[in-house]
Amino acid sequence: MDQQPRTRTHQWSAGPPVSAFPHLTGEEILREMLAGRIQAPAIGSTLGFRLVEAGPGTAVFEGELGDHLYNPMNTVHGGYLATLLDSALGCAVMSRLPAGIGYTTTQLNVHMVRPLFADSGALRCEGVALHVGRMVATAEARVTGVKDGKLYAHATTTCAVLAPRPAA
Repeated sequence: MDQQPRTRTHQWSAGPPVSAFPHLTGEEILREMLAGRIQAPAIGSTLGFRLVEAGPGTAVFEGELGDHLYNPMNTVHGGYLATLLDSALGCAVMSRLPAGIGYTTTQLNVHMVRPLFADSGALRCEGVALHVGRMVATAEARVTGVKDGKLYAHATTTCAVLAPRPAA
């Protein structure tokens, strides 16, 4: 068993919060992130996943695995999958929000259906907004293997739709 110490580093920039762009719709913000004109949230670089597609009611992320994501069972920690799914779910909802309106996750239901390992390969997580109302939104997402196409996890969410915050 390899017990040599390893190092994993990453860099990120703390860009302005999404609230700094009240004139852009959620989909426009996501497209600006894809184009590199708005900084993506640091959680992606921390855990090794990124937004790769966004459209009306959809958001797609891809992620890389490694043993730095292992739990005590030497499988990828469920928290990684939950975070990946929460990101796709939330961004799918965000892509349907008008300018100046935000969201926050209020419920996250995750189902892991098979284990993942460091050598399982890249993952694709596709989120789809099902309902986006004035106060509540729902979405569903799936994590599949890029090379094997297998389903590894799926989830649903409920999000609170947030009115614009008054300027401080």
